[in-house]
Amino acid sequence: MHRHELTDLEWELPAPLIPSAATGRPRVADRQVINGMVYKIRTGVSWRDLPERYGPWKTVYTRFRRYALDRVFTRALQQVQTSADAVGDIDWPVQIDSTIVRAHQHAADTGRKGGSTGREPDDHALGRSRGGLTTKIHLACDSRGRPLAILLTPGQRHDSVCARPLLERIRVPRTGPGRPRCRPDQVIADKAYSSRGFRAYLRRRGIALTIPEKTDQKHHRRNRGRRGGRPPAFDRQAYRQRNVVERCFNRLKGFHGIATRYEKTATSYEAAVTLASFLLWARSV
Repeated sequence: MHRHELTDLEWELPAPLIPSAATGRPRVADRQVINGMVYKIRTGVSWRDLPERYGPWKTVYTRFRRYALDRVFTRALQQVQTSADAVGDIDWPVQIDSTIVRAHQHAADTGRKGGSTGREPDDHALGRSRGGLTTKIHLACDSRGRPLAILLTPGQRHDSVCARPLLERIRVPRTGPGRPRCRPDQVIADKAYSSRGFRAYLRRRGIALTIPEKTDQKHHRRNRGRRGGRPPAFDRQAYRQRNVVERCFNRLKGFHGIATRYEKTATSYEAAVTLASFLLWARSV
């Protein structure tokens, strides 16, 4: 086994979910191809520069694109989350945050003038900010720093706008009957998520929140006197756990193909982030 390749235990988790071809020529082994994908996102090399031991680079890329569209890596991530939740390995205080990723010049040539195609958004989750073309990764993780949900947006999109769609992406299926687990017990976030609308949304869902209040919000509330209401509850001890999501981002950006976006389409880049998230889970269970 070479560096950056899946161990036997890590391969056992996604192996049953890999689509198999019933007819046609004998193809490159699935594990060999998946190892090529992992090597690519771990090192950030071009598809054409993949080592020959992983087979033809076009084969690896074609299957990666097919698995991205079929959401194979998403199902693999949900499967390992389901197994962890069944044994009580997931704590449901959830931390949310975002990070900005610079897009490489090769990712900018997306042909966006033609509009959206299929599942791809018009902007391919690429936005222009001070750093140039960027993508923002919104992340929800558990108390051990393992990703529960991922959302990609253009880099200039504000965090508070994406908080609700991000939480609605949390979906951990059950091993037996019953609906998937979608509601965390608590949400821990920084001041960027301190909006009245988001606080009201969490209260409606019965989710405890630990979000500091912005300075201007404090002034507005105090200026209104009694009409301003009471200050929102804030647990300083629980807020100290927010560094967990920052450490999760650090581990994800240990994959060079995640720290810099090389993929042209949002679907492919999200699949790469999901595959990296799956590896974080597989190495923690």
